[in-house]
Amino acid sequence: MDYAEHERTYEGFINFSKIGTIVVLTVVLCLIMFAFGGTSATILGWVMMIANIVALAVGMAMGAKGWIPAAAVFVLTGILAILTV
Repeated sequence: MDYAEHERTYEGFINFSKIGTIVVLTVVLCLIMFAFGGTSATILGWVMMIANIVALAVGMAMGAKGWIPAAAVFVLTGILAILTV
């Protein structure tokens, strides 16, 4: 029983779960922008999808504080969705 390795694996799983949840919510916001917005919402939706992928990669590399870039993209996408839809 390698308890230290178990703890490390568990922390990685929790980190991935936090980042993954925020990324999925951002994708939902982008889909709302695609469905109900005009041209500007569609363009901004694609920009935010790309930013979402970058935030996912950066967040996975950061470790425990990796949810912060994904959360920043989520908040920015929410603001853009409110303004364009």
